[in-house]
Amino acid sequence: MRIMGEFVEGFDALAELGTAVTIFGSARTKPGEALYETAVNVAKTLGEAGFNIITGGGPGIMEAGNKGARLAGVQSVGLNIELPFEQHLNPYVDLSIDFRYFFTRKVMLVKYAQAFVIFPGGFGTMDELFEALTLIQTGKVLNFPVVLFDTSYWGGLIDWFKNSMLAGGKISPGDLDLLILTDSAEEARDAIVRCLQDQAWRLDQEEGARHEARKAYGQR
Repeated sequence: MRIMGEFVEGFDALAELGTAVTIFGSARTKPGEALYETAVNVAKTLGEAGFNIITGGGPGIMEAGNKGARLAGVQSVGLNIELPFEQHLNPYVDLSIDFRYFFTRKVMLVKYAQAFVIFPGGFGTMDELFEALTLIQTGKVLNFPVVLFDTSYWGGLIDWFKNSMLAGGKISPGDLDLLILTDSAEEARDAIVRCLQDQAWRLDQEEGARHEARKAYGQR
């Protein structure tokens, strides 16, 4: 019952959220560090483009994302997880939901976002990255931009993808196109906007094709 309750609470709270980007990254990044301030700027830049911001609600990059959303005046969402060492909700969250289970929280982090921006982080960040890539690769989510922010941090992982996974035939060349690697807030914003515009165009084309097919068969 607790699991079902978490799903229901999340669906109810986020149903009217609108267009949003989820920001991931290390909880260990401190205010004042360059990466923290960069994450604030990225979230603010996305917010000024009309995107609400979702994070895991905790400290570090999550806090920076919520702070940037607050500065941009958009909805700042924190999906907090109950942990033994008591992760506390950061002070920049406007809409918060508490979760006991990682998997219900992860559903909400993906379901209500139109893109991910992923900053340097640890195992949890990697888990969220590979979850997103798996969902895209298997067609569970479509045209979902995944931005890896900080080329110096992510470059080694991309090289490993190419030199080990791709070279070994474990992924296809097109799978690497799922990732956008950048150090620029504006480039991240523009890439996300472009992907969503392409998605909207494809949906319009598909709807037009269905309409023509119905006309051809005399259906309405």
